[in-house]
Amino acid sequence: MAEAAAQAAASAALLTALQYGDGQFPGGGFAFSWGLEVMVAEGRLARAGFADYLGGQLSQRWGRCDRVLVAHAHAAAGDLAACQALDDLAEALATVEAARTGSRRAGLALLGTHVRLGTPGAAGLRALADGQRLQGHLPVVQGVVLAGTGLAAAAALAVSGYTAASAVATAAIRLGLIGHLDAQRALQQVRPLLAALADAPVPPTDAICTLVPEADLAMMRHADLSLRLFSN
Repeated sequence: MAEAAAQAAASAALLTALQYGDGQFPGGGFAFSWGLEVMVAEGRLARAGFADYLGGQLSQRWGRCDRVLVAHAHAAAGDLAACQALDDLAEALATVEAARTGSRRAGLALLGTHVRLGTPGAAGLRALADGQRLQGHLPVVQGVVLAGTGLAAAAALAVSGYTAASAVATAAIRLGLIGHLDAQRALQQVRPLLAALADAPVPPTDAICTLVPEADLAMMRHADLSLRLFSN
């Protein structure tokens, strides 16, 4: 009986992760390319190099920064003061304005969806945001709401990492850089990396750093595009 209960719990956790990691889940990420639009427009990235580019973004941006914020927010879910401090840290770390604005907008969109779904912890964050005491950065919101869904930390990190990868792959499809099968190949290629990052020890917040200068500079140039499909 204990084994059956454990199997049922594992299946429930898997289904929960599938729901919140689904690209169709209304989290607001569809509006952002995180610099990819400029790189495609300027011819700086070819179809053959997309999977390696995606892996670099995940290891150097998500793995070293967002992952850490998600993990700490997951652990702090229910402690609004701690979540607010993490959100302030996310604001300070986002030195590129387009990335900072995108993180806020995507985070607040995700938060709004979870408020409507009644996810535990979402309403408290929403109240802080409504009182202008929370910017609503995406990794902090992810950590809190995924904890509210009942996902363990490793599963929450896997969902966060997968949604980051899927968002970039979807942007690449919409920009005509790759096809749907290319996207699946790229996601398949980065899966071991995401799994390793999701299971890796989480460093303290003062160890956060990122190293994606080409993408950051591309986001800075995004406003110069005459025609834009994405917000950054």
